[in-house]
Amino acid sequence: MRFLGSTSEAGACPTLYETDRGTIVVQGLRVTDAEALADLRDVLDGEAAVEVPRELITEIARRVLPDAGQTRDRQANAFPTSGGTPSATS
Repeated sequence: MRFLGSTSEAGACPTLYETDRGTIVVQGLRVTDAEALADLRDVLDGEAAVEVPRELITEIARRVLPDAGQTRDRQANAFPTSGGTPSATS
């Protein structure tokens, strides 16, 4: 795997990695809040939800995706944003 970036000190989570299979591996805090878990859809055996800051994903997208900066403004309203940051361990 290739390290893409992190917003934490000393390489701890949250961190993103790129694989040679065209996928991204997300290292983050496991979501344990029962209400948040109830909102997840179609979770398969062996899957887990992890939480990373929006800023980490957008920063990595700007660095890794060739046209991320150009399409960012057009897609700004494509996804709703929450009023706060959910807690994975609440």
